[in-house]
Amino acid sequence: MPALTKFGLFLTEKGYLPKDFVERVNVRLHEFGDISPSAMARLLVNEYKVAHDTVYEALSKLYAFAILEIDPEGLDAAEIGQTKDILSKFPDDFKKKLFFHKIFPYKVQNGSREALMVLAADPTDKILHEIPQQTPYRRYEVFWSKLKTIEDLIQKISPQKNEFLQLLEEAGDVITDLDSTAEAEINEQALEEEINKSLLVNLFEGALVEAVRKDASDIHIIPANKNTVDTYFRIDGKLSLWHRQENTAPEALAAVVKDRSIGVDRFERDTAQDGFAQRLIDEHLIRFRVSILPIVSAEYERRFESIAVRVIDDRKVIADFRKLGFQQQAEREFLKSINTSKGIVIVTGPTGSGKSTTLMAALHQIIKPEINVLTCEDPVEYVIRGARQLKISHKMSFDQAIRSILRHDPDVVMVGEIRDKITADIAVKLSNTGHLTFSTLHTNDAPSAITRLYKMGIEPFLLAYSINIIIAQRLVRKLCDNCKRPLMKEHWKAAMELGLQEEELAAGKIYEPVGCPKCIAGYKGRINIAEALYFYPEIRAEIVSSSSDINEERLRAIAEKHGMLSMRDSGIERIREGLTSLEEVAYATSEEE
Repeated sequence: MPALTKFGLFLTEKGYLPKDFVERVNVRLHEFGDISPSAMARLLVNEYKVAHDTVYEALSKLYAFAILEIDPEGLDAAEIGQTKDILSKFPDDFKKKLFFHKIFPYKVQNGSREALMVLAADPTDKILHEIPQQTPYRRYEVFWSKLKTIEDLIQKISPQKNEFLQLLEEAGDVITDLDSTAEAEINEQALEEEINKSLLVNLFEGALVEAVRKDASDIHIIPANKNTVDTYFRIDGKLSLWHRQENTAPEALAAVVKDRSIGVDRFERDTAQDGFAQRLIDEHLIRFRVSILPIVSAEYERRFESIAVRVIDDRKVIADFRKLGFQQQAEREFLKSINTSKGIVIVTGPTGSGKSTTLMAALHQIIKPEINVLTCEDPVEYVIRGARQLKISHKMSFDQAIRSILRHDPDVVMVGEIRDKITADIAVKLSNTGHLTFSTLHTNDAPSAITRLYKMGIEPFLLAYSINIIIAQRLVRKLCDNCKRPLMKEHWKAAMELGLQEEELAAGKIYEPVGCPKCIAGYKGRINIAEALYFYPEIRAEIVSSSSDINEERLRAIAEKHGMLSMRDSGIERIREGLTSLEEVAYATSEEE
């Protein structure tokens, strides 16, 4: 093993990161050849997904850069005006470049016109050296500041503009007279005219840009009536109306989406279609998965379609397992289950519960050059460095791909979903022949996953000795730290019915949402709640002894004796930590009632 670099030693000695983790990163760093502190910082953030501020705060201290933390909300009008005056002296292209690199020219130091204070999320960024050549400021001093602070300053003082939406606003309302056509259905010529004059391309492209900037997971484009279309964003798991386009035929916007996507037929309106698109947004390549479904409406003579666009942003992939936020015992048992040479690891939950995110993080935890990692997903959403990902097509079905995996000398296999007896049998076979297998299943809780596999036809003794752990999880919205408040007394009764104690409520540490400009209805971001059913010897014995059916309650009782938190109890712990609300946990765990 190569000796730790100077920055690697600094990270471990100052307690920023565990030594074993840094040693693993150090090996990877030497494979690339560049062992500079900046190269290690980039590797930690980009590949291992370590928090940006953790890495670059340490890098700043290593190089003795000053650290400056300010509150963008606390700036007065005079300070904002001074900063805008400074920014006005920067060429637009160079200013955009600085903002992309999260560098913000802040103020003139000590009243001197030549000494500029510059905030940088990475104070070693080479673009900083261009400031004297590109601006009137010949002298500057670099300060490290948190990534979010710089992003908030940019948003407050010089926000990014969505050029597509600006063009749409300048064009004014769309005027349509498609109903005057002689035919019962809209003819293609009238539709083409509608598209050309309405700048609907700008609406669709603007929606893609805004969805990425607002951290939306999905875009929904839905006909409201014969000349109105609604666009919704799903943010933190909830749909909210983003834009209503009136005086526009829904067919026109649907045609634009099809024209601007790949793999769909604009003239096909009677069957489901799946396509994709990709765009360079804020210097990042973002992919979009497009789903189109024909729907019925009160306008029976029209052929309306519903469109859902999934935003696939590789920056959201969590590679650091610790950032998933599992509670202590669940994390410990999950790590034990994936750091072994064989067995099945199953993550269950409904659509949108973060199953794929959890499996991605688990894979990143164990991937190394010495093992062959194969994945079989339909569709493949995120590219996993170090894994070989099988592409499903009309020439290779999901079942064929799964069977072929067995002949491709794998060490670790990820099967997107155990969907039937074939995939279940192969997962068991992989486990029993010394392979570690990851997969997902759609069940409400961990014990019911065992029942589901049993009913697929898997024998109890195979279930008992092939599975390592089953994680059932949900995502709940996190309370906004800026505006959350202690739970009001009139809500105490509901809290105690959920399992909280009156003393906890009186202490003022149980919170409820309020709402402010920094959040959506009192929430910002999401966190998981989970139950982790680890296969202890008693669990295996209980499954093997099952003759005609699986006793889920008995399995749950054994697991809880070993310390497993139920989904509801996991949620209550999140409430006690001040992270989420009663309503979120009650809604997410309603099936337990």
